[in-house]
Parts: sequence; structure tokens; C-alpha cells
Amino acid sequence: MKKVIIVILLFSLFTVFLVVRSCIVSNITLDDSVVVTTTIIKITEGSSNDIVFHDNGGDRYYINRGLERGLNLDDLNTTVLNKTVTLHLAKVFGGMATSEHISQLVIGDTIIFTEFD
Repeated sequence: MKKVIIVILLFSLFTVFLVVRSCIVSNITLDDSVVVTTTIIKITEGSSNDIVFHDNGGDRYYINRGLERGLNLDDLNTTVLNKTVTLHLAKVFGGMATSEHISQLVIGDTIIFTEFD
């Protein structure tokens, strides 16, 4: 009976590890992203120095640690607020879901922020 419990526990821990690992956004490419076009109506500071973009549909997207990466809320408000932007959002869960993590932010032909090489 103890062996069965240990096997079930190990399997459960391995499953949790795989789920958590699939949620981590790293090394995103253009092929690993979903393109969304939306209008940004509000920009705020989130937790951990994130920059949060609120769109006209009630959705929120964020640049992870954007303030640490040299982005500035005042500059973004001037550049992005009330404009239509193109967002490249990271895929998670092996491409089965789309994250709110912004990998690239573009207005027209101008790249405002990118994680792509």
C-alpha cells in the first residue's frame, strides 16, 4: 500500500512540475506568439515592476518587468495611449493557450518593445 501511495505522489509531483513549467514564458519567437490588434486605453504599473496595458475590450496585457527594462510610464502614455497597437502574445501550455505576456509591442511600423532577437 505504501508503494502505491509513493508512486501516486511522485506521479502527481511530476505532473505539477510539467504544468508549472509550461506556464513559464521564455525564449519566445515570432512563431510562438499570437498577434492581437487592440486599442490601449490605460497604462499602469503592475507588481514586480511590470507595465500593464488595458484595452478597450476590458483585457489586460503586460510587459514583464518593463520598468526594469528601461521603459517609462510617462513615455508610454504619450506614445501608446488611445492608439491601436499590435501585440505579440506568448503561447503557453504547449501552444494550447495564449498568455497576457507581451513579447512585442508595435504601433504602425514602429517597434516600441520587443523580446525577439
